[in-house]
Amino acid sequence: MRIEISIKHQALTIFDNFGGVKEKYSISSAANGVGCEKDSGCTPLGQHIIRAKIGAEAPANTVFVGRRPTGEIFTPELMVEFPNRDWILTRILWLSGTELGFNRLGNVDTMQRYIYIHGSPDSVQMGAIGSHGCVRMRNSDIIELFDLVEASTPVLISE
Repeated sequence: MRIEISIKHQALTIFDNFGGVKEKYSISSAANGVGCEKDSGCTPLGQHIIRAKIGAEAPANTVFVGRRPTGEIFTPELMVEFPNRDWILTRILWLSGTELGFNRLGNVDTMQRYIYIHGSPDSVQMGAIGSHGCVRMRNSDIIELFDLVEASTPVLISE
């Protein structure tokens, strides 16, 4: 199984081991566009793997900060209370680049940049750019994806 993320189409596609499409989801990538540099706020390109799966069995809309559940469950009221939070909800698939000097190690390390595929508030528009670098998904979609993939699953992010 492998994942391909198309920035142009704002879509994430899961392929089975024979190249057939297993699932396709609408996503939201970085408002700053694509790029691998630290502190760019961009979505990194290239070959990655899922380094870690975080949040198994957590309730939908569980709020994560620093990859740990805060004990909060997201609500619109919580969003009003914390308007500047970058909402990371429900599940986290932490990505690690596999291309030395392009998206791994040094100033371009995807994992050290804390780039994830993660859930978002239901009010966040999918199919359009808007994240701070991560790949956002609907909560129901990230739960489904999380249950379908294993750590070390290949992920290609392309323009």
